[in-house]
Amino acid sequence: MTSVSTATGIVAQDVCKSFGDHVALDKVSLAVEEGTILALLGPNGAGKTTMVRILSTLIPADAGSMRISGHDVVTDPDGVRAVIGVTGQFSAVDNLLTGAENLQLMADLRHLGREAGRRRVAGLLEQFDLTDAAHKLLSTYSGGMRRRLDLAMTLVDQPRVIFLDEPTTGLDPRSRRTMWQIIRELATAGVTVLLTTQYLDEADQLADRIAVLDQGRIVAEGTPAELKSRIPGGHFRLHFADPHLLHSASELLPAAAPDQEQLVLQIPADGTADSLRGLLDELHEAHISVERLTIHTPDLDDVFFAVTGSHVTAQLNGDPAPQGVPLS
Repeated sequence: MTSVSTATGIVAQDVCKSFGDHVALDKVSLAVEEGTILALLGPNGAGKTTMVRILSTLIPADAGSMRISGHDVVTDPDGVRAVIGVTGQFSAVDNLLTGAENLQLMADLRHLGREAGRRRVAGLLEQFDLTDAAHKLLSTYSGGMRRRLDLAMTLVDQPRVIFLDEPTTGLDPRSRRTMWQIIRELATAGVTVLLTTQYLDEADQLADRIAVLDQGRIVAEGTPAELKSRIPGGHFRLHFADPHLLHSASELLPAAAPDQEQLVLQIPADGTADSLRGLLDELHEAHISVERLTIHTPDLDDVFFAVTGSHVTAQLNGDPAPQGVPLS
């Protein structure tokens, strides 16, 4: 279970939510430190968007306690709304207005005042590289431009916490990377970010910590490196020039699995420099030359598929495996 502190940007403890007979969230606890990014991963229907909607006061939880920058979500929803920004899965922009008009409308709704609002709009247009398109209708904007504008609108009143619900869905690779850079800069500036995403590489690139939801429960949590280190399956692949060398290496390394057709030997390993050095020294002493070597270490894809409905959930959480259930 996540340890929580009132000093964190987002604190949620034992949050529960059901829709009829369907349990969407089952005692979910999260803690996101100020100025950091938490990526919330999970398959469709796992409860990610429900969690965001509860934390942003859009729907109530059935049970649990939640605080955003010190404000209680249940007893002080107005205080929560004053310090958060929310970017949903679909751009919340007005197609009949220009980019600048969309931002100015948000500034007016936030009661920034005429001059302060104009300065804020101009600054956001520049920050999000939308100055040249500021006075064009939204119908002329690309998908990436619309998402940048949507995020800019979320930031009009400089929220301390932002919720990004799949912010790069449908974007091309260049637009996704632009959004990544903007999100990194927000965290560097001290903004707390809770990000839901279907893109595992996005979580790996951006998140300080990752929590994986499956069937309404947190099944794994940690830094990207911590989660990947707990999954078995790392290995070295040795490529040989002829079958005789492959055979010699197979006899030397009995734990390895040879592929006679591709002349490849796969050796279980943790991917560390020490294990690689030891392997190469052993081959060198035996006068076995290797044509090529590749290293595979578990990635977030491995983590995701392992913990969403898998028997290795206990291992990822650092718990002993249930009796009779293998971990590999």
